[in-house]
Amino acid sequence: MIQEEAISVEGMDGNAATRAEQAFALVYAEAFAELPYGETAADVAAAFRRFRSQARKRTFRGALARTENGTPVGMAYGYPLGPNTGWWDQLTTPVPAELRREDGQRTFGLLELAVRPPWRRQGIARRLHQAVLERVDAERVLLNVHPDSEAALSAYRSWGYRKVGEARPWQGADCHDVMLLELR
Repeated sequence: MIQEEAISVEGMDGNAATRAEQAFALVYAEAFAELPYGETAADVAAAFRRFRSQARKRTFRGALARTENGTPVGMAYGYPLGPNTGWWDQLTTPVPAELRREDGQRTFGLLELAVRPPWRRQGIARRLHQAVLERVDAERVLLNVHPDSEAALSAYRSWGYRKVGEARPWQGADCHDVMLLELR
């Protein structure tokens, strides 16, 4: 664990996040190379092709944590789910219509939240989570998490998330827990 440097967390819109794409990708690649994810360089490249499209959304919100010397240590990003989102369609068991109702403002989809291994267990993930949601005016936050990622599950539960289902977020993906946090 590295504790010598102070860590800053910066909230970002899509333009700022696009300019910092390499920092986001560095964190993503290192954090998700580990099990249970086991993502490869090809997986990271695909994720950041999507990132470029996601960051162009007017409602995109990101956060990046860095050391005093600028080393990226953590990141988070997402955007509100539109009325036609496919997120709810990925659930293995359907949920009530009222739970899955989206209008472009009701639910913030937290797409990614990760901290590089040497900087974990210092509260950085919580700070990233707070920064990315700081200017979000949504009723709730939705995310997918691998059920074998015990540290992430523990953190989300301690922040108030509850499991509402399971989903396969993409073709060939392991089943993930779908978790929801009520903001108001």
